Amino acid sequence: MFIDKVKIFIKSGNGGNGSASLHTEKYVNNGGPDGGDGGKGGDVVFVATSSENTLNAFHYQKHFRAGDGENGGRQRSFGKQGDDVEIKVPVGTVIKNADGDIVADMFEDGQREVVLRGGKGGRGNWHFKTSRRQSPSFAEHGVKTQEYEVMLELKTIADVGLVGFPNVGKSTLLSVVSDAKPKIANYHFTTLSPNLGVVSCYDQTFVMADIPGLIEGAGEGAGLGHNFLRHIERTRLLVHVLDISGSEGRDPLADFELINNEIFRYDKSLTELPMVVAANKMDMPSAQENLDRFVAKYGDKYQVFPLTALIHEGVDELVTVLAKILQTLPPPQPLSYQPIRLQKELSDDFAIDVLSEDVFEVTGGLVEMLARKVNLDDYDSFRYFQKVMRDRGVIAALRRVGAHDGSTVIVGEIEFEFVD
Repeated sequence: MFIDKVKIFIKSGNGGNGSASLHTEKYVNNGGPDGGDGGKGGDVVFVATSSENTLNAFHYQKHFRAGDGENGGRQRSFGKQGDDVEIKVPVGTVIKNADGDIVADMFEDGQREVVLRGGKGGRGNWHFKTSRRQSPSFAEHGVKTQEYEVMLELKTIADVGLVGFPNVGKSTLLSVVSDAKPKIANYHFTTLSPNLGVVSCYDQTFVMADIPGLIEGAGEGAGLGHNFLRHIERTRLLVHVLDISGSEGRDPLADFELINNEIFRYDKSLTELPMVVAANKMDMPSAQENLDRFVAKYGDKYQVFPLTALIHEGVDELVTVLAKILQTLPPPQPLSYQPIRLQKELSDDFAIDVLSEDVFEVTGGLVEMLARKVNLDDYDSFRYFQKVMRDRGVIAALRRVGAHDGSTVIVGEIEFEFVD
C-alpha cells in the first residue's frame, strides 16, 4: 500500500490557568496576591525527513495533540509548559488546510515548521493588583485552542521523471541506470507507487523517479491519474519512455501525443519542462520503422534516444545527455505560494451588532479576552469587567448605536441590562 495523500487532525495544547491565591505566612500580615501564571500549551511541529518516502504511517494515526500547559500555583509558581508534538513527514510533503490553501511546503531534509502554536497561559492574580484593588481574587484563564483538519500531499522531489504508458519499460530503465529495485513484470500497472533511484554519471549524481499510472484520461483522474501526476510537478526534466515497437498494438506516435496531453491538461506549467524521448524496445519488430516515423515528425522538437533497456543498449548515451541537460537547469525550488495561518491572531478589537431594537451584542477579540478573565460571581472580577468596557470605549460605542437605559447587552456568555 502506498499512501501519498491523507487527512489528519492536529491540535496545539491549551494554556494553563493563572492562579488566584493570596500569600499566607506566619508573621506576615496582608501578604497580598501571589498567584502564578499558567504554562503555555505545546506547539504542533512538522519535521521533514528523508528516512520516510510515503505517508503510510498516517493511515493508522489520524489525531495529533500537543500537551496542555499546567495551571499556575502559589508563591508565583509558573505552570509547566505543555509538551510539543512533532509530526515527521517525508521530504516533499505539502501541508494544506481544509480549503486547499498551502500552510507549509516541507522541501528540505530536517526542515521544521511550527504549524500551530500552543495557547498562551493565563496570568495570575498578582498581575491585576492596583492601588485600589490590592487583593484581587480573580485570575486569567489560559487560551483554549481548537482542532484543525489538514491535508498532507506528498510531491516527490526528483531531478528526472519517467513518464509513459504502462508496460513500456520505465521500471526496467530505472533498474538499469540506478540501484533501485522496482517490481518488473509483463503486465500493466506493475508499478503502483513512484520509485526513486540515484543515477551516477562520472562525478555527477541525480535522482530519477518512475511515475506510474498514466493512461488516457489520467489528467482527469482515470487509472491512477491524479494519485501520481502530482509527483511530476517537482521534476526538472521529463523522459518520455515509448514502446517504439508498438508491441501491444498501439501506435507509438499516438501514445506520445496522448500521454503528453494528459500531463499538460493536469498542469499547464509542465509544458515549460524540457523533455527527451527514450524510444525503448528497439530489438522488437517494427521498431526501426516506427522510430523513423517518429523522428520525421518530432525530431526537430525533441531529442530521441533509441535504446533497449532490458539489455542495457543505448542507456549510457541517454544518461550522459540527461546529466548534461541537468547542469544547465536551475536546482529544484520549493513551491511558490503565500502561506496561510491556521490560527487567527489574538486581538482586542470589538464590534457591535444590533440584534433588535433594544438588544445589542458585542463581538470580537475583546470579548474572547474578557471571557478568560471575568467571573460574574466575583465582585472584583466584575468591577474589572466594567472598567475594561469603559476604558476600551465599548460603553460609548453602545450609546452611539442607540443603547439606552433598559437595553439588553450581550458580551459572550454575559448578558446584562444597560444603565446610562
